[in-house]
This record gives sequence, C-alpha cells and structure tokens, in this order.
Amino acid sequence: MHNMTTKTTQSKQLEGIVVSDKMKDTVVVVVDEFIKHPKYHKFIRRQKKYAAHDEGNQAHVGQKVTIEATRPISKTKRFKVVSREE
Repeated sequence: MHNMTTKTTQSKQLEGIVVSDKMKDTVVVVVDEFIKHPKYHKFIRRQKKYAAHDEGNQAHVGQKVTIEATRPISKTKRFKVVSREE
C-alpha cells in the first residue's frame, strides 16, 4: 500500500502600513525590515513597497495590515490583504 500525504505550504506573510489606497481594489503597503550588516554588524532599516489586492477597498492610509503571497493577480500585484487593524 502507498501512503498518500498532503503537502501543505505556508504562504509568505508580511506586516506593513498602507501608504496609498487610491486605486480600485488595490493598496500599496510599505514593509520595514531590519537586517544586520554582515561585516559591520550595524542594523539597517530597509523599506519595500508592495501592491496588494484589497477586495472591497476596506483598508485605508495609515492602517497596519498583514499581506499574504498569492498567485499573480495583475502585472504588479502578487499579494492580498489578509487582515487589518482598525
């Protein structure tokens, strides 16, 4: 007999702040990342912007949101909004 196992993959989740909500069903989220420099051991802050799908335009500028990687929705959108804080 052959054992069938289901493989579950955990999606990449990031936390950030909404900086733009002017598009339809899309928000721009800035994600901060603190990394340690390999040679100088100083912490560096890096920021990256992600376009995320927001069904129904629920998130607004200044809100903290969690985004999750998903299939490509458009040319730039590869994430969707999972949860948001009020």
